[in-house]
Amino acid sequence: MQDLNDFYFFHAVVTHGGFSAAARQIGVPKGTLSKHVAKLEDRLGVRLLERSTRRLRTTEIGRGVYEHCQSLLAGAEAAEAVAAQAQGEPRGTVRMSCPHGLIQDLIADLLPPFMEAHPKLRVQLKVIGRRVDLIEDGVDIALRARTRLDSDPSLIVRKLGLSRLALAVSPGLLASFDSPPSIDALESLPTLSMDEAGDEVRWELVRSDGEARSVLHRPRLACSSFDVLRKAAIDGLGIALLPEHICHPCFRSGELVHLLPEWHTPYGIVHAVFMSRKGLMPGVRALIDYLAAAVPRKIGLLA
Repeated sequence: MQDLNDFYFFHAVVTHGGFSAAARQIGVPKGTLSKHVAKLEDRLGVRLLERSTRRLRTTEIGRGVYEHCQSLLAGAEAAEAVAAQAQGEPRGTVRMSCPHGLIQDLIADLLPPFMEAHPKLRVQLKVIGRRVDLIEDGVDIALRARTRLDSDPSLIVRKLGLSRLALAVSPGLLASFDSPPSIDALESLPTLSMDEAGDEVRWELVRSDGEARSVLHRPRLACSSFDVLRKAAIDGLGIALLPEHICHPCFRSGELVHLLPEWHTPYGIVHAVFMSRKGLMPGVRALIDYLAAAVPRKIGLLA
């Protein structure tokens, strides 16, 4: 009889890029993984991995076997989900991706209560700053914030809320200016930006009456971490453009001042995308339903 653990361990080695990394991730000794993969190769009569002292590469046949292993593991999880659904409690693993702009003070705050309510459910959260491919990146749910919804016909979209960025400045830095800053003065003032691509950054802002302005500036600090930018803004290093859900607590506490409140970025639609409503595992469905209720309460705007 076939030992399905052979396929599971082979899948883990390829997924994590090597025996040592896989051993750390799944808690199985490296020697055990090597033994199972070698046994699988002997039974199939093919070489699945090309090994050297410094690198490991999947053979062409190995890549095909790996794809079938993904289907095999997905089927096993689906079988667990059927049993869990019969017991009325979500369990198993939900894999979700999230961009940097949504993780801080939003998903980071919302996820613990959900997991406390579902103690038999595991969540793997990947923070990814690029467009996520659900299949290639191995996720069940991808969270996104864009001005337009995804139009891929193979994906199901669930709107969660609206998000925009606001200008924030420390009271001390604001007091140091000769006069209250205007939209035209932003280009000459110290700024902070999450765009690390170049020396100059362009902020696209809109006013409540619909007027749009493009502000070209050279930030004092460029960093993709909103934690770093918020701390730098509080310390008076410059004016930051931050998500409103990150700014609001600082506005309320007085650590930051909402600068030019009539100006902000265009609204982005926060949404979740997933592959299909049919056959959705209970844990995946539970997390999507929870976010659909919790995100609007957290950011105060419903899409």
